[in-house]
Amino acid sequence: MSLAGVRCLVTGAGGFLGQRIVRLLLEEEEELAEIRTLDKAFSYEAYKSFTDFKGQTQVTILEGDIQDATFLQRACQGVSLVIHAAAIIDVLGLVETKVIREVNVTGTQLLLDACVCNNVQHFIYTSSIEVTGPNYRGDPICNGDEDTVYDSIIRSPYSQSKKLAEAAVLKANGQALKDGGIFLTCALRPTYIFGEGSPFLQGHLAESIMNNNNFRRISRKEALVNPVYVGNVAWAHILIAKALRNPEKAKHIEGQFYYISDDTPHLSYSDLNYELSKELGLGVDPCLPMPLMMMYYFALLLEVVSFLLRPFVTYIPSFNRHLVLLLNTTFTFSYRKAQRDFGYVPRYKWKEAKQRTSQWIASVIPQRRQYLKNRLPKPKRN
Repeated sequence: MSLAGVRCLVTGAGGFLGQRIVRLLLEEEEELAEIRTLDKAFSYEAYKSFTDFKGQTQVTILEGDIQDATFLQRACQGVSLVIHAAAIIDVLGLVETKVIREVNVTGTQLLLDACVCNNVQHFIYTSSIEVTGPNYRGDPICNGDEDTVYDSIIRSPYSQSKKLAEAAVLKANGQALKDGGIFLTCALRPTYIFGEGSPFLQGHLAESIMNNNNFRRISRKEALVNPVYVGNVAWAHILIAKALRNPEKAKHIEGQFYYISDDTPHLSYSDLNYELSKELGLGVDPCLPMPLMMMYYFALLLEVVSFLLRPFVTYIPSFNRHLVLLLNTTFTFSYRKAQRDFGYVPRYKWKEAKQRTSQWIASVIPQRRQYLKNRLPKPKRN
Protein backbone atom coordinates (compact mmCIF):
# COMPACT_ATOMS: atom_id res chain seq x y z
CA MET A 1 0.00 0.00 0.00
CA SER A 2 1.31 3.45 -0.93
CA LEU A 3 1.21 6.72 1.01
CA ALA A 4 -0.69 8.49 -1.77
CA GLY A 5 -2.64 11.49 -0.49
CA VAL A 6 -1.13 11.30 3.00
CA ARG A 7 -0.05 14.40 4.91
CA CYS A 8 2.96 13.43 7.01
CA LEU A 9 4.81 15.19 9.83
CA VAL A 10 8.47 14.25 10.44
CA THR A 11 10.02 15.60 13.64
CA GLY A 12 13.78 15.90 13.96
CA ALA A 13 13.79 16.40 10.18
CA GLY A 14 16.97 18.47 10.30
CA GLY A 15 18.95 15.68 11.95
CA PHE A 16 21.11 12.86 10.66
CA LEU A 17 18.30 10.29 10.41
CA GLY A 18 15.41 12.74 9.97
CA GLN A 19 16.87 14.22 6.80
CA ARG A 20 17.29 10.75 5.33
CA ILE A 21 13.67 9.82 6.14
CA VAL A 22 12.38 12.96 4.42
CA ARG A 23 14.53 12.50 1.32
CA LEU A 24 13.52 8.85 0.96
CA LEU A 25 9.85 9.75 1.36
CA LEU A 26 10.19 12.34 -1.40
CA GLU A 27 12.01 9.90 -3.68
CA GLU A 28 9.76 6.87 -3.11
CA GLU A 29 6.31 8.29 -2.43
CA GLU A 30 5.71 10.74 -5.25
CA GLU A 31 1.97 10.99 -4.54
CA LEU A 32 2.35 12.12 -0.93
CA ALA A 33 0.18 15.20 -0.44
CA GLU A 34 2.53 16.96 2.01
CA ILE A 35 5.56 16.43 4.21
CA ARG A 36 5.88 18.79 7.15
CA THR A 37 9.49 18.85 8.32
CA LEU A 38 9.78 19.93 11.94
CA ASP A 39 12.90 20.80 13.88
CA LYS A 40 14.19 23.49 16.20
CA ALA A 41 16.60 24.65 13.49
CA PHE A 42 17.67 23.50 10.02
CA SER A 43 21.13 23.65 8.52
CA TYR A 44 21.46 25.50 5.23
CA GLU A 45 22.07 22.19 3.42
CA ALA A 46 18.93 20.57 4.87
CA TYR A 47 16.77 23.63 4.21
CA LYS A 48 18.00 23.86 0.61
CA SER A 49 17.53 20.14 -0.10
CA PHE A 50 13.91 20.30 1.07
CA THR A 51 12.92 23.61 -0.52
CA ASP A 52 14.59 22.78 -3.86
CA PHE A 53 12.48 19.63 -4.27
CA LYS A 54 10.70 19.75 -7.66
CA GLY A 55 8.16 16.93 -7.24
CA GLN A 56 4.42 17.05 -6.60
CA THR A 57 4.63 16.69 -2.82
CA GLN A 58 4.29 19.91 -0.86
CA VAL A 59 7.21 20.39 1.55
CA THR A 60 6.53 22.62 4.54
CA ILE A 61 9.35 23.76 6.83
CA LEU A 62 8.35 24.14 10.48
CA GLU A 63 10.90 25.57 12.91
CA GLY A 64 9.83 25.31 16.51
CA ASP A 65 10.27 23.68 19.89
CA ILE A 66 8.99 20.16 20.60
CA GLN A 67 8.07 21.46 24.07
CA ASP A 68 5.72 24.11 22.65
CA ALA A 69 2.25 22.54 22.92
CA THR A 70 0.55 25.26 20.83
CA PHE A 71 3.11 24.89 18.06
CA LEU A 72 2.62 21.11 18.03
CA GLN A 73 -1.16 21.47 17.83
CA ARG A 74 -0.77 23.60 14.69
CA ALA A 75 1.82 21.24 13.22
CA CYS A 76 -0.52 18.23 13.55
CA GLN A 77 -3.63 19.83 12.01
CA GLY A 78 -4.70 17.85 8.94
CA VAL A 79 -1.93 15.27 9.34
CA SER A 80 -2.64 11.52 9.29
CA LEU A 81 0.92 10.19 9.88
CA VAL A 82 3.61 11.32 12.33
CA ILE A 83 7.18 10.01 12.30
CA HIS A 84 8.78 11.18 15.52
CA ALA A 85 12.58 11.14 15.18
CA ALA A 86 13.38 14.23 17.27
CA ALA A 87 15.48 13.63 20.38
CA ILE A 88 18.48 14.84 22.31
CA ILE A 89 21.18 12.17 22.05
CA ASP A 90 23.80 12.41 24.76
CA VAL A 91 26.12 9.68 26.05
CA LEU A 92 28.74 11.90 27.69
CA GLY A 93 26.62 13.96 30.06
CA LEU A 94 27.00 17.17 28.06
CA VAL A 95 23.30 17.99 28.53
CA GLU A 96 21.52 18.33 31.86
CA THR A 97 19.29 15.39 32.74
CA LYS A 98 16.33 17.77 33.19
CA VAL A 99 16.70 19.08 29.64
CA ILE A 100 16.96 15.56 28.19
CA ARG A 101 13.78 14.54 30.01
CA GLU A 102 11.91 17.67 28.90
CA VAL A 103 12.71 17.14 25.23
CA ASN A 104 12.70 13.34 24.92
CA VAL A 105 9.90 12.47 27.36
CA THR A 106 7.71 15.55 27.88
CA GLY A 107 8.08 16.58 24.23
CA THR A 108 6.97 13.13 23.09
CA GLN A 109 3.92 13.22 25.39
CA LEU A 110 2.94 16.68 24.13
CA LEU A 111 3.21 15.41 20.57
CA LEU A 112 1.06 12.37 21.37
CA ASP A 113 -1.56 14.66 22.92
CA ALA A 114 -1.53 16.89 19.83
CA CYS A 115 -1.99 13.83 17.59
CA VAL A 116 -5.03 12.61 19.52
CA CYS A 117 -6.58 16.11 19.51
CA ASN A 118 -6.10 16.38 15.74
CA ASN A 119 -7.21 12.85 14.77
CA VAL A 120 -3.78 11.70 13.59
CA GLN A 121 -4.18 8.02 12.74
CA HIS A 122 -0.64 6.66 12.76
CA PHE A 123 2.41 7.41 14.93
CA ILE A 124 5.89 5.89 14.43
CA TYR A 125 8.45 6.50 17.15
CA THR A 126 12.19 6.30 16.51
CA SER A 127 13.39 4.59 19.66
CA SER A 128 16.89 3.25 20.35
CA ILE A 129 18.76 0.04 21.08
CA GLU A 130 19.74 1.74 24.36
CA VAL A 131 16.19 1.20 25.61
CA THR A 132 17.30 -2.41 26.05
CA GLY A 133 20.84 -1.83 27.23
CA PRO A 134 23.59 -2.80 27.81
CA ASN A 135 22.77 -2.82 31.50
CA TYR A 136 25.10 -1.66 34.24
CA ARG A 137 26.65 -5.15 34.49
CA GLY A 138 27.49 -5.33 30.80
CA ASP A 139 25.49 -8.53 30.23
CA PRO A 140 25.83 -9.50 26.54
CA ILE A 141 23.14 -10.36 24.00
CA CYS A 142 24.00 -12.29 20.83
CA ASN A 143 21.43 -12.28 18.01
CA GLY A 144 18.59 -11.29 20.32
CA ASP A 145 15.03 -10.46 19.31
CA GLU A 146 11.93 -8.78 20.72
CA ASP A 147 11.23 -11.78 22.98
CA THR A 148 14.73 -11.92 24.49
CA VAL A 149 14.57 -11.67 28.28
CA TYR A 150 17.10 -9.14 29.56
CA ASP A 151 17.61 -7.29 32.82
CA SER A 152 17.58 -3.83 31.25
CA ILE A 153 18.41 -1.77 34.34
CA ILE A 154 20.06 1.30 32.84
CA ARG A 155 21.44 4.44 34.45
CA SER A 156 22.17 6.70 31.50
CA PRO A 157 19.77 9.72 31.42
CA TYR A 158 19.49 9.42 27.64
CA SER A 159 18.68 5.70 27.74
CA GLN A 160 16.13 6.22 30.52
CA SER A 161 14.46 9.05 28.61
CA LYS A 162 14.11 6.95 25.46
CA LYS A 163 12.70 4.06 27.48
CA LEU A 164 10.07 6.30 29.11
CA ALA A 165 9.16 7.94 25.83
CA GLU A 166 8.80 4.61 24.03
CA ALA A 167 6.58 3.32 26.84
CA ALA A 168 4.35 6.40 26.50
CA VAL A 169 4.08 5.87 22.74
CA LEU A 170 3.11 2.21 23.00
CA LYS A 171 0.68 2.94 25.85
CA ALA A 172 -1.09 5.51 23.66
CA ASN A 173 -1.91 2.84 21.07
CA GLY A 174 -5.64 2.17 20.75
CA GLN A 175 -6.80 5.56 22.06
CA ALA A 176 -10.09 6.76 20.60
CA LEU A 177 -9.87 9.80 18.34
CA LYS A 178 -12.46 12.57 18.23
CA ASP A 179 -13.57 11.56 14.73
CA GLY A 180 -14.30 8.00 15.87
CA GLY A 181 -11.04 6.54 14.61
CA ILE A 182 -8.36 4.69 16.57
CA PHE A 183 -4.85 5.97 17.22
CA LEU A 184 -2.26 3.37 16.15
CA THR A 185 1.33 3.61 17.41
CA CYS A 186 4.54 1.59 17.14
CA ALA A 187 8.27 1.99 17.75
CA LEU A 188 11.48 1.12 15.90
CA ARG A 189 14.68 0.35 17.83
CA PRO A 190 17.63 0.74 15.45
CA THR A 191 21.02 -0.57 16.43
CA TYR A 192 23.96 1.89 16.16
CA ILE A 193 23.34 4.00 13.02
CA PHE A 194 26.22 4.84 10.67
CA GLY A 195 26.38 6.50 7.27
CA GLU A 196 26.97 9.79 5.50
CA GLY A 197 26.60 12.74 7.86
CA SER A 198 26.98 10.74 11.08
CA PRO A 199 27.92 13.21 13.83
CA PHE A 200 29.59 10.46 15.86
CA LEU A 201 31.70 9.34 12.90
CA GLN A 202 32.70 12.95 12.24
CA GLY A 203 33.95 13.22 15.80
CA HIS A 204 35.97 10.01 15.52
CA LEU A 205 37.47 11.21 12.23
CA ALA A 206 38.63 14.45 13.81
CA GLU A 207 40.27 12.50 16.64
CA SER A 208 41.96 10.11 14.20
CA ILE A 209 43.45 12.98 12.19
CA MET A 210 44.89 14.46 15.38
CA ASN A 211 46.25 10.99 16.24
CA ASN A 212 48.37 10.61 13.07
CA ASN A 213 45.47 9.22 11.02
CA ASN A 214 44.82 6.48 13.53
CA PHE A 215 41.56 5.78 15.33
CA ARG A 216 42.00 5.37 19.06
CA ARG A 217 40.63 1.97 20.03
CA ILE A 218 37.58 2.50 22.22
CA SER A 219 36.14 -1.03 22.06
CA ARG A 220 37.55 -4.56 22.24
CA LYS A 221 37.59 -6.60 19.05
CA GLU A 222 35.43 -9.23 20.83
CA ALA A 223 32.68 -6.69 21.70
CA LEU A 224 30.57 -7.39 18.63
CA VAL A 225 27.63 -5.19 17.66
CA ASN A 226 25.59 -5.04 14.47
CA PRO A 227 25.55 -1.45 13.19
CA VAL A 228 22.85 -0.44 10.72
CA TYR A 229 23.12 1.89 7.73
CA VAL A 230 21.11 5.11 7.99
CA GLY A 231 19.38 4.48 4.65
CA ASN A 232 18.03 1.16 5.91
CA VAL A 233 16.67 2.73 9.10
CA ALA A 234 14.89 5.37 7.01
CA TRP A 235 13.57 2.61 4.73
CA ALA A 236 12.14 0.72 7.73
CA HIS A 237 10.16 3.85 8.73
CA ILE A 238 8.61 4.07 5.28
CA LEU A 239 7.73 0.38 5.10
CA ILE A 240 6.03 0.38 8.50
CA ALA A 241 4.15 3.58 7.61
CA LYS A 242 2.73 1.83 4.55
CA ALA A 243 1.88 -1.28 6.54
CA LEU A 244 -0.07 0.72 9.12
CA ARG A 245 -2.45 1.80 6.34
CA ASN A 246 -3.25 -1.84 5.64
CA PRO A 247 -5.82 -3.00 8.24
CA GLU A 248 -4.72 -6.63 7.98
CA LYS A 249 -1.05 -5.80 8.62
CA ALA A 250 -1.76 -3.01 11.10
CA LYS A 251 -3.33 -5.37 13.64
CA HIS A 252 0.04 -7.16 13.98
CA ILE A 253 2.05 -3.92 14.17
CA GLU A 254 0.07 -1.61 16.48
CA GLY A 255 1.49 -1.28 19.96
CA GLN A 256 4.66 -3.20 19.00
CA PHE A 257 8.37 -2.36 18.92
CA TYR A 258 10.87 -3.68 16.40
CA TYR A 259 14.64 -4.01 16.27
CA ILE A 260 16.09 -2.68 13.03
CA SER A 261 19.45 -3.94 11.77
CA ASP A 262 20.81 -5.07 8.39
CA ASP A 263 23.56 -7.23 6.87
CA THR A 264 26.43 -5.05 8.11
CA PRO A 265 29.05 -7.47 9.53
CA HIS A 266 29.09 -7.97 13.29
CA LEU A 267 32.15 -6.13 14.56
CA SER A 268 33.18 -3.71 17.29
CA TYR A 269 32.59 0.05 17.12
CA SER A 270 36.32 0.73 16.64
CA ASP A 271 36.60 -1.88 13.90
CA LEU A 272 33.58 -0.39 12.11
CA ASN A 273 35.38 2.97 11.97
CA TYR A 274 38.44 1.23 10.58
CA GLU A 275 36.50 -0.89 8.07
CA LEU A 276 34.81 2.23 6.65
CA SER A 277 38.03 4.20 6.24
CA LYS A 278 40.99 1.82 5.90
CA GLU A 279 41.11 2.29 2.11
CA LEU A 280 41.62 6.01 2.75
CA GLY A 281 44.77 5.34 4.75
CA LEU A 282 43.36 5.47 8.26
CA GLY A 283 44.36 2.89 10.84
CA VAL A 284 43.22 1.82 14.29
CA ASP A 285 45.09 1.10 17.53
CA PRO A 286 45.56 -2.65 18.08
CA CYS A 287 44.29 -2.68 21.66
CA LEU A 288 42.57 -0.61 24.34
CA PRO A 289 44.72 2.04 26.06
CA MET A 290 44.36 0.10 29.31
CA PRO A 291 42.67 -3.11 30.54
CA LEU A 292 38.87 -2.92 30.40
CA MET A 293 38.35 -3.18 34.16
CA MET A 294 40.88 -0.43 34.71
CA MET A 295 39.06 1.73 32.13
CA TYR A 296 35.80 1.21 33.99
CA TYR A 297 37.20 2.29 37.36
CA PHE A 298 39.12 5.16 35.79
CA ALA A 299 35.81 6.34 34.32
CA LEU A 300 34.27 6.09 37.79
CA LEU A 301 37.10 8.23 39.18
CA LEU A 302 36.50 10.86 36.48
CA GLU A 303 32.79 10.89 37.32
CA VAL A 304 33.59 11.46 41.01
CA VAL A 305 35.95 14.32 40.14
CA SER A 306 33.25 15.84 37.91
CA PHE A 307 30.72 15.63 40.75
CA LEU A 308 33.07 17.19 43.30
CA LEU A 309 33.95 20.07 40.97
CA ARG A 310 30.32 20.77 40.03
CA PRO A 311 29.78 23.60 42.58
CA PHE A 312 32.81 25.43 41.19
CA VAL A 313 33.35 24.52 37.57
CA THR A 314 31.78 22.35 34.86
CA TYR A 315 34.00 19.41 33.98
CA ILE A 316 32.69 16.80 31.53
CA PRO A 317 34.92 13.69 31.30
CA SER A 318 35.73 12.38 27.84
CA PHE A 319 34.18 9.02 28.80
CA ASN A 320 32.12 7.49 31.59
CA ARG A 321 31.14 4.04 32.89
CA HIS A 322 28.03 3.87 30.71
CA LEU A 323 30.09 4.59 27.59
CA VAL A 324 32.73 2.02 28.55
CA LEU A 325 30.02 -0.66 28.87
CA LEU A 326 28.16 0.50 25.75
CA LEU A 327 31.29 0.25 23.62
CA ASN A 328 32.59 -3.00 25.09
CA THR A 329 29.54 -5.26 25.41
CA THR A 330 28.51 -7.76 22.75
CA PHE A 331 25.03 -6.61 21.73
CA THR A 332 23.50 -7.90 18.48
CA PHE A 333 19.88 -8.21 17.33
CA SER A 334 17.89 -9.77 14.51
CA TYR A 335 15.35 -7.96 12.32
CA ARG A 336 13.27 -11.12 11.71
CA LYS A 337 10.14 -9.76 13.39
CA ALA A 338 10.22 -6.60 11.26
CA GLN A 339 10.65 -8.74 8.17
CA ARG A 340 7.70 -10.94 9.17
CA ASP A 341 5.26 -8.20 10.21
CA PHE A 342 5.85 -5.44 7.65
CA GLY A 343 8.21 -6.86 5.06
CA TYR A 344 11.38 -5.08 6.11
CA VAL A 345 14.38 -6.15 4.07
CA PRO A 346 17.45 -3.88 3.96
CA ARG A 347 17.30 -1.64 0.89
CA TYR A 348 21.07 -1.10 0.88
CA LYS A 349 23.50 -4.02 1.06
CA TRP A 350 26.67 -3.73 3.15
CA LYS A 351 28.87 -3.23 0.08
CA GLU A 352 26.86 -0.22 -1.08
CA ALA A 353 26.44 1.20 2.42
CA LYS A 354 30.20 0.94 2.98
CA GLN A 355 30.98 2.54 -0.38
CA ARG A 356 28.61 5.46 0.18
CA THR A 357 29.94 6.09 3.68
CA SER A 358 33.57 5.81 2.59
CA GLN A 359 33.01 8.31 -0.22
CA TRP A 360 31.54 10.73 2.28
CA ILE A 361 34.48 10.19 4.64
CA ALA A 362 36.85 10.93 1.76
CA SER A 363 35.10 14.27 1.22
CA VAL A 364 35.15 15.12 4.94
CA ILE A 365 38.81 14.37 5.72
CA PRO A 366 40.29 17.36 3.81
CA GLN A 367 37.80 19.70 5.50
CA ARG A 368 38.67 18.38 8.96
CA ARG A 369 42.40 18.64 8.25
CA GLN A 370 42.05 22.23 7.11
CA TYR A 371 39.90 23.08 10.12
CA LEU A 372 42.43 21.59 12.54
CA LYS A 373 45.30 23.30 10.70
CA ASN A 374 43.59 26.68 11.10
CA ARG A 375 43.19 26.05 14.83
CA LEU A 376 46.89 25.40 15.41
CA PRO A 377 48.81 28.41 16.75
CA LYS A 378 50.82 30.18 14.07
CA PRO A 379 54.58 30.38 14.62
CA LYS A 380 55.75 33.71 16.04
CA ARG A 381 58.05 35.89 14.01
CA ASN A 382 61.11 37.43 15.64
